[in-house]
Amino acid sequence: MRVLVIGAGATGGYFGARLTQAGRDVTFLVRPPRADQLAERGLRVRDTDGHVDRVDIRTVTHDRLTDNFDIVLVAVKAYALPTAITDFSPAVGPHTAVIPFLNGMKHIDKLTAAFGPTNVYGGVLYLVTELADDGDVVHLGGKAEMRYGPLAPGDARAGQIHEALSGAGFQSDLSTTIEADMWEKWVYLASVTAVTCLMRGTVGDVTAVPGGTDLATAIGDEATAVATAAGFPPRPEAAKRLFATLTAPGAPTTSSVYRDLRQGRRLENEAVISDLVRRARALEVPTPLLAATDVNLAVYRAP
Repeated sequence: MRVLVIGAGATGGYFGARLTQAGRDVTFLVRPPRADQLAERGLRVRDTDGHVDRVDIRTVTHDRLTDNFDIVLVAVKAYALPTAITDFSPAVGPHTAVIPFLNGMKHIDKLTAAFGPTNVYGGVLYLVTELADDGDVVHLGGKAEMRYGPLAPGDARAGQIHEALSGAGFQSDLSTTIEADMWEKWVYLASVTAVTCLMRGTVGDVTAVPGGTDLATAIGDEATAVATAAGFPPRPEAAKRLFATLTAPGAPTTSSVYRDLRQGRRLENEAVISDLVRRARALEVPTPLLAATDVNLAVYRAP
């Protein structure tokens, strides 16, 4: 199957590189400056121990994108999605599966509005990477996992899609509970984001001070309550992982939003925090700590 990866950043670059190494038919949709950089240096995936894999990849820019693809993998920041949809629309045909790996849930509505509900899958990624100044994708450690599944039951493409995305050096799972998976990831990310951004420190920094563990637990409780009211209560294993992470002594755990905050980058707080707070209000679930985080990050973004 022909796979189009949107962008060659920290996340899409990593998984697209691994799929390319496994011999899959992969093309990256990138901006012209990134295309020039990749043509010169290749797509380089670097581990923290210094090992580098150079992967020679195929790229295309949006003005040259004309053919339909079987699978479109979308791993961009939420604020970049509208532009991305415009750019990759020519690649989506009647049988294309668009698999997004964005944070939160709001992107699903945007994608189904653009391409229809039968073309859009749900997806979740577990990966900690960053894009270095030189364009290298740096894997910061931990597992690399891709989970995906159709939002509508009985999708005949699911088996072929799973085969195309499997056996590439990372864990890949075809999920029959993808919406629940996405909500669990959202609760986890929103909780870690709120703890670290509100307190401007790692989870370990927060739990090391009096009241820190209680604060982190209260934030996790708020996010869990929203998901439960929405009909997707975290399953026992996900809940256990969430609170173990939030209360781990000395843990260096942060979120991507916190790392972007520290580096002065644009934040993805709209999808991770703001939308969760809006849903909480609509469901009449009190979330004072998440709301405080929302205001805190809005102040950071204010001109």
